Amino acid sequence: MGFDVDWTHGADHMWASHRITVAEAMEALADVDALLFDPDPKSKSGVSARVLGFSPTAGAVVVVILVHRQDHPGGWWGANGWRAGPPDLRTYREGNPQ
Repeated sequence: MGFDVDWTHGADHMWASHRITVAEAMEALADVDALLFDPDPKSKSGVSARVLGFSPTAGAVVVVILVHRQDHPGGWWGANGWRAGPPDLRTYREGNPQ
């Protein structure tokens, strides 16, 4: 999966709230075993996508929230990211059996 992501609006919030950098989020998006859920089943608005991927720098599975860009077909706004909790870790592991 390749993602064209603009973090203009999400980077500062992601760092301040969850201590995840854009580089760590992009590593998770580049994970060959990443799982994409579009639309995000946990979204209240229904306009975002959820990606679960491993970031080597963070040393963790990271949840990345993306929003489709209307002004740039195929592009995304990077909205948020955080270290996966138990439910998302379980989903990632079930999607990537060893």
